[in-house]
Amino acid sequence: MSAVLVGSGVAVTVIGELIRLWGVYHIGAISRTRSERLGPLVASGPFARLRNPLYVGNIALWVGFALTARLVWLAPVILALLALEYHAIVRWEEMLLESRLGQAYRDYAARVPRWIPLFYRGDRKARREERREEGLFGRDRSVFSWRATVFSERGTFIAIALGYLVLWLKLRT
Repeated sequence: MSAVLVGSGVAVTVIGELIRLWGVYHIGAISRTRSERLGPLVASGPFARLRNPLYVGNIALWVGFALTARLVWLAPVILALLALEYHAIVRWEEMLLESRLGQAYRDYAARVPRWIPLFYRGDRKARREERREEGLFGRDRSVFSWRATVFSERGTFIAIALGYLVLWLKLRT
């Protein structure tokens, strides 16, 4: 049971970081700022399926650590606390986006759910053309690369590595 729990925790952590990587690739370095600086509205990649993939990825990371540490009771606590924190942050961000982007953001928010991913059925090409017509692709893909994405996530990678090092050391004692 313990090995399954630890393996599940590692898997949830990896999924959380993969979600973050995908999101950072699409949104770029603007994801690392807490200022009122605002980039273009991004509606590609994970942002076409849910509005807050980076926060969902963060929640998965922390839940994964709790499971890996075999603290199953902590996983729902983390989920609840981060849900409350991110809900407050998202409300502020949405007010800012709506005030700056107006109807384009309202249309995006009406189409893309805030927390639960949208898995499309139907014509992907038609949806892509619709977003292109609305100007919702965000940035030029040639400007940001997977290499830059990984570099941008270096702090998260270091935190994950240190977290797992601490868990490994704890398990050895």
